[in-house]
Amino acid sequence: MRFVSLFKRSTKTVASVALAGSFAAHAAPWQPTKNVEFVVPAGTGGGADQMARLIQGIITKNKLMKTSMVVVNKGGGAGAEGFLEIKNAKGDPHKIVITLSNMFTTPLATGVPFNWKDMNGQRHRPVKADVWF
Repeated sequence: MRFVSLFKRSTKTVASVALAGSFAAHAAPWQPTKNVEFVVPAGTGGGADQMARLIQGIITKNKLMKTSMVVVNKGGGAGAEGFLEIKNAKGDPHKIVITLSNMFTTPLATGVPFNWKDMNGQRHRPVKADVWF
């Protein structure tokens, strides 16, 4: 039980720091003007999905945004569907992604025209070694 409480507190801190870090990248504080899509390039119930929903709950509970954050699972093609959506949304600050190692393995295994380097210029912050904003 103590571990669960510690995990929730540390996850809340990580989510707050990551969200604040995303906003701090601009001279003026960025505020969403519409719902933010949290793209998960995997199916429901997996690690990335659970982390996205946990962060969504923390943001909602603590009123860290005035608009909603919507978790959208795009797991088709071993996550290729989600990666291509993020690649095509370059420059849209209302779409963020959380992913695991499939960001590297899916293009290798499927030949999908996506490379982790395509994320350059996107808002991403390392939260853990395998989770990116």
